[in-house]
Order: sequence, then C-alpha cells, then structure tokens
Amino acid sequence: MVDVVWKDRKRIIFGLPWTFTKYGLSEDRIFIETGLLNLQENEVRLYRITDVSLERKLWQRMFGLGTILCYSSDKSMGNFQIKNIKKPSEVKELISSYVEEERTRKKVTSKEFINDDLFDDSSEDMDV
Repeated sequence: MVDVVWKDRKRIIFGLPWTFTKYGLSEDRIFIETGLLNLQENEVRLYRITDVSLERKLWQRMFGLGTILCYSSDKSMGNFQIKNIKKPSEVKELISSYVEEERTRKKVTSKEFINDDLFDDSSEDMDV
C-alpha cells in the first residue's frame, strides 16, 4: 500500500464533501478516484507535472476552498484539476515541494524555449 501524505474529497456547496471524487498525494504520485458504482482511478507521477497554480473564485474563498491546476506531460491525464479542496494554498505548496523533490531525485529537467526572434542580432532597429 502507498503512504498517502495528503488526502481530501472534492467539495460542493457550503464546502461539504458530498461527492464521489477523492484526491490523494503520495511522495511520488497524485491519485484521483471518481465514481460510486463505476469507479475510475487515475494517477500521475509527480515528475511529469511541469507547473502548478491555484484558482479561487469568490464563492470558493467564502467557504475556504480552492482549485489547484496541474499542468502535466502525462499522456493519459494531461492537464488536470484538483477541484474544491480545503486549505488549497497549503496543498499547492505541498504538491510543488514534492514535485521538485521527485524531479531532482529522478534527474528530470524541463526544457524551456525562448523565441529566437526576440534576440536576433541582425535586427534593423539596432544601431551599430
């Protein structure tokens, strides 16, 4: 069995967990389980996550909720959301720290590209 460091449920009105979506975080994966009769369980390896951000609409702030947006290179899940969870800022930081640890441990780097047109030395605007 996997050691889960964080878990929560998707919450609805008034911040109550009356849904069948469960989230979990281990040291190397995020788990998303949905459904009641037809259960679907997905997982994403943390080293595949490239960026994490937080979204909090007015009604979410009123009930202490938020949605974490995860941008991933995972083929089956792609980008995904961890919707309407309690303490979203703390969870986002927890995910970010585990992602960085896992990427360092696996020696994974993301390649970021800069548009070469911005730094073209042959530009007519430059005075030589």
